[in-house]
Amino acid sequence: MITTENLGKSFPLGGWFARRPLHAVRDVSISVARGETLGLVGESGSGKSTVGRLMLGLMPATTGRVMFEGQDLATTGAAALRTLRRRLQLVFQDPYASLDPRRAIGAQIADALVIHRLMDKAGRIERVADLLEQVGLAPEHAARYPHQFSGGQRQRIGIARALASGPDFLVADEPVSALDVSVQAQVLALLASLRAQLGLAMLFISHDLPVVRHLCDRVAVMYLGRIMEEGPVREVFANPIHPYTRALLSAAPSLHPERRRARLLLQGDPPSPADPPSGCVFRTRCPIAGPDCATTIPPLTGTSHRVACLKA
Repeated sequence: MITTENLGKSFPLGGWFARRPLHAVRDVSISVARGETLGLVGESGSGKSTVGRLMLGLMPATTGRVMFEGQDLATTGAAALRTLRRRLQLVFQDPYASLDPRRAIGAQIADALVIHRLMDKAGRIERVADLLEQVGLAPEHAARYPHQFSGGQRQRIGIARALASGPDFLVADEPVSALDVSVQAQVLALLASLRAQLGLAMLFISHDLPVVRHLCDRVAVMYLGRIMEEGPVREVFANPIHPYTRALLSAAPSLHPERRRARLLLQGDPPSPADPPSGCVFRTRCPIAGPDCATTIPPLTGTSHRVACLKA
């Protein structure tokens, strides 16, 4: 349904780095099929959220392109892009900051219906009631304000708002990271149920590997703006090839003794995106890096399970 081709995003910096832009995303090529969920994982600052916003057309790409059902978002006209936007929606990370505290939640859910002129007033009221029931809330909650709901309920409202326009592709940007564990399980079950019912394609951005294992079909691992490894969740979790993926999985807690791995501790801190290492961006922390890793950028190779590592 949606594909990125050599996607890149750079931001200009001031001060001493005026001539050296910050490369948030570099050469990212991923795809999400209809009804599929792709997990995007990595450390904070690796570029995950930027990829999600690029795929929604919320910011222009510096290099590469985003194709939605064969249509390039960058070359789509304003009128066509406005129509297309109703099919691309976002669930924000923070349920406390993403809702307007001065407006009733029913009006906020109906915003997309008003903007895209999808229904009359009576139809919008009925649609909001249906959406609230779909996410486990009552229709009469439409007249309440955000402060009258818990964090988990607010995130359900955010999901209902994202579903209002009938999207085909949903970006969920760490939608449960600000919630308690018990509430996380409820929201994840809701997302899984909605995906099955509506056939949604989803990009699920997270740093929580057990959550990704539970919800996603495939997973892509990012480090310093680049994809290090990508493939089916079961295969990547059972047989991680890239040293960075192995280190991430070894740090994830597990209640299953057979899934526990010996802890692999990475040395040093992640480099600055404004001054990345030459060659492989992971080489300064990699336990198996060689001299050629400093001169060659490893391509992402493979078929269903791809990895960017010269030593793999």
